[in-house]
Amino acid sequence: MSTTLFDLTGQVALVTGATHGLGMAMAKGIGKAGANVIINGNSSQEKIDKAVEIFKSEGIQAFGYRFDVTNEEEVLKTIERIEDEVGPIDVLVNNAGIIKRTPLVDMEVADFEQVIKVDLVSPFIVSKAVVKGMIQRKAGKIINICSMMSELGRNTVGAYAAAKGGLKMLTQNMCVEWAPHNIQVNGIGPGYFATEQTKPIRVDGHPFNEFILNRTPSGLWGHPDELQGAAVFLSSNASNFVNGQILYVDGGILATIGKPSNE
Repeated sequence: MSTTLFDLTGQVALVTGATHGLGMAMAKGIGKAGANVIINGNSSQEKIDKAVEIFKSEGIQAFGYRFDVTNEEEVLKTIERIEDEVGPIDVLVNNAGIIKRTPLVDMEVADFEQVIKVDLVSPFIVSKAVVKGMIQRKAGKIINICSMMSELGRNTVGAYAAAKGGLKMLTQNMCVEWAPHNIQVNGIGPGYFATEQTKPIRVDGHPFNEFILNRTPSGLWGHPDELQGAAVFLSSNASNFVNGQILYVDGGILATIGKPSNE
């Protein structure tokens, strides 16, 4: 199979929430495949600039833009600026997201709405801004970062699960409307990964660590770099007839009801 199927040389890819964690890992994979990577964040410009320097130190052409993905006016202005300064966006990865771990009975409505706005409404806002150019060019890739919670429920993450379940259906409906314009819209559903955020619970004896190791058939936490292949595949010509799908990168969690006992 020709490796040019996965070659992203000359492409421009916008990855939201890519200053750290899984977003940074996926953006690095896309950049190493040849794309010019646009790094988005909504924290300090200093943090964005540091992230850009990390990318450049690894030979990736990267640019940083600070904007709030939930603010439509800000998104529209920044997308126009990016396309003027860097080039038309060929690949969009809607990765920015938040989670609030609170039992539903105790959760404030404002907190529930904030999770929905960041995790579900913002992919709509950013995709709508980017897809108009893709429609004109008759080409584009959009990747929505879904979750295990697009399929499963768990205590204290009801708002997040509602948003990610909605994002799965939004992905499919984007496919239905935009596929006639040669635009592929798919999702990636990460399992449980070894990040700085999960480091405190990835220790021997921690109940959640034991739960994940027993629940995952591979018996491992994923490494963030193991998301790069899925991101490159869905960004490249290799996935030109893949549309409306969610690719779960989960070590097999969704394939099983749990690890059997030794009896």
